[in-house]
Amino acid sequence: MATLTQEQVVTELARTPDWLADDGQLTRTVTRKDFRDALLFVNAVGFLAERANHHPDIVIAWNKVTLILSTHSEGGLTSKDFALARQVSELA
Repeated sequence: MATLTQEQVVTELARTPDWLADDGQLTRTVTRKDFRDALLFVNAVGFLAERANHHPDIVIAWNKVTLILSTHSEGGLTSKDFALARQVSELA
């Protein structure tokens, strides 16, 4: 799977609100009600990630969950990153 060109990344970002692309990564921080709700959200993201066989880096800081997507094996962003990001956005 090839990494996306800058033009393709811009096009995909337009279809993927609330995510930022920088340095070959997609990021989004989601604020939840409290720590418990943040953990439940992370578990739901984990289910989607396992199903897609594409795993984000996840940082939890009490009620804030930061997700970082990149296709490490390709060295940047691919269509898999945007597909998972859109699925995660449906949860948030």
